Amino acid sequence: MATSQIETVSSGADKAKLAAAVFLVIGSVAAFYLLSKQGPFAQWGALLLGLVAAAGVFFISESGRRLVAFARDAWREVKKVVWPTRKESMQMTAYVFAFVVVMALFLWLTDKTLEWVFYDLILGWRK
Repeated sequence: MATSQIETVSSGADKAKLAAAVFLVIGSVAAFYLLSKQGPFAQWGALLLGLVAAAGVFFISESGRRLVAFARDAWREVKKVVWPTRKESMQMTAYVFAFVVVMALFLWLTDKTLEWVFYDLILGWRK
């Protein structure tokens, strides 16, 4: 099923919401460092409160609503995945390990063969 994507132009209010979210993040980080003399409870409280407020402002913007819609669609798609059984996972893992061992042996054998051809036969360095 084809879905049409409608691209909306950001309004001034939406841009203001995003700017407010950015300023809230910057302000909460600044408050974290400025409240160092008040103790860790005040520092972390200000940081978390500012980040939660920034997330709230972001999620009421158009970009935030699109992110939530994307996350919902992604979760819906993840639910459709047929996950392998334990037996299938173990078999595939064994196949991968076997392939890695075979490939390592092949590359080692190729390396040693080329080393023998170049250094012993052609250049004669190992006599």
